[in-house]
Amino acid sequence: MTIRVLLADDQALVRAGFRSLLARARDVAVVGEAADGAEAVRLAVSTRPDVVLMDIRMPGTDGITATRSIVTGQDCRVVILTTFDTDEHVFAALRAGASGFLTKDVEPAELRRAVTAVAAGDALLSPGVTRRVIERFARRQDLAPDAEERLAALTTRELEVVRLVALGLSNGEIAERLVISPLTAKTHVARAIAKLDVRDRVQLVILAYESGLVRPGAARRLTPVTPS
Repeated sequence: MTIRVLLADDQALVRAGFRSLLARARDVAVVGEAADGAEAVRLAVSTRPDVVLMDIRMPGTDGITATRSIVTGQDCRVVILTTFDTDEHVFAALRAGASGFLTKDVEPAELRRAVTAVAAGDALLSPGVTRRVIERFARRQDLAPDAEERLAALTTRELEVVRLVALGLSNGEIAERLVISPLTAKTHVARAIAKLDVRDRVQLVILAYESGLVRPGAARRLTPVTPS
């Protein structure tokens, strides 16, 4: 099945570069290009892309506002394009519903893998990168009033799994720590995502920090698993 991609960046050369890179993938088709966030929102409605590659900083409607509109209105994944992975706007974009981010110097093969992964419903960031980016900016945020209430829907085991996801553990590492199978760990993560009505693993991590289930710095105090 062809993955439909929409490009949103105010620089024509950047859009042309990404279009050229994606053209080498047989299962990817660029269905539109937008020069600002408002145009991206309009094209997302008319072209129905599976994935939007979205620049954060654009004139008029920025990428964060556009991301929020797109993910709220339709079943579409947004990947943020940024110059630096330390950009504080990345965290705001993730909170708005983006499924991950790429720096604009991404390698061609990595770009194509990322588009495929996000279209399949996966969060783009690796567990460790997810935690580092979110934790860096979670220190500046107040706890969300309703976040803790939302977690009440989870079982004790699911809460523990969410905590470990937020601390940067992969499904395999969660399985090892809790002495369960990787498939069971994956199932717990999927159930938590469904119960909390979040889009993906990235949003699960953000909710864990916003609720106070995990505090910034907790990952550094996590005791490594001792192989048996």
